[in-house]
Amino acid sequence: MNKTPFSLAPEYRDYVWGGARLRPEVVPTAEAWIIFAGNRITSGPYAGRALSDLSLEFGVDLLGTKAVAQTGNRFPVLVKILDCAQWLSLQVHPNDEQAQKLEGEGLFGKTEAWHVLEAKLNAELVAGIKPNVSAEQLTAAIQSKSESILELVEKVKVTAGDTLFMHPGTVHALGPGMLIYEIQQTSDITYRVYDWGRPETETRKLHIDKAVAVSNPNAASLPVKPPQMEDGEVTTLTQCQYFQLDEIRVEKKTVRLETRGESFHGVTVIEGQVQVSAEGEAFVLNKFETLLIPACCGAYQITAVTEESSSKSQCITPKGCNDYRTRLIRSKIPKG
Repeated sequence: MNKTPFSLAPEYRDYVWGGARLRPEVVPTAEAWIIFAGNRITSGPYAGRALSDLSLEFGVDLLGTKAVAQTGNRFPVLVKILDCAQWLSLQVHPNDEQAQKLEGEGLFGKTEAWHVLEAKLNAELVAGIKPNVSAEQLTAAIQSKSESILELVEKVKVTAGDTLFMHPGTVHALGPGMLIYEIQQTSDITYRVYDWGRPETETRKLHIDKAVAVSNPNAASLPVKPPQMEDGEVTTLTQCQYFQLDEIRVEKKTVRLETRGESFHGVTVIEGQVQVSAEGEAFVLNKFETLLIPACCGAYQITAVTEESSSKSQCITPKGCNDYRTRLIRSKIPKG
């Protein structure tokens, strides 16, 4: 496989709760799927092909030894940016065993994590069930299909920089006024519990029986506050057996990273502009742009783009290159 990193074309979802930040010309736009099996490659020798095709053809060279050990040649994660202008449905996801039992062999559960990119004042979300609620109480509330479930859920206030890890079985919902970076297993199995009074339609059904089967009254999540980071530092925000989410701070220092053949790396700029260099090529990324580094790439480096550095680069100079505060999110498969 060619070792050069490549960019991906986002795919968008226009759900009712979406806003205007992802695609101002198409409102509402709820989600941008920025790293997933169905993405089309937009640069390099594989331009035009689907990421799923490359996964099947190149396997460990693209995905890495850790990913292939878990999910074979199937692309193992789904990464989104969500623009929440209204409440998302109250929902719950199955684990791997439950997914196969309820949906069929070969399917995965949905363990996920959220990193809050932007949040309005007093923004809140639902992240589990209040203490001392029994399974019987939760089942009755779900089966009622009514707002009575809202008396049992735990609402949490969040601010930009917070990270939350969501175990399968956690009843949850994102609230209005947030922009979220979400990573999850390569699954989009969602069981809706309550949809804030919106009428059920063919595309927005409630899934009462399945939600009852997988909901855990003891599952909840609290936000982890953003770490204090220095220039050139890489910090893990959250990780599990399925994925690892890191924040990278780049100002004046160069950050040197290495895939070691263990996992692909997906890097997304969340503030500022950067240049990613690997295999003799350089890529300039603006805010919310993503580059996928194949596992076989090996070493690569990241530098902040400034007026001085961009004048020396042969890459396209991005807008606002006087922004020296630069942060990235990196998605990969963890060690061990």
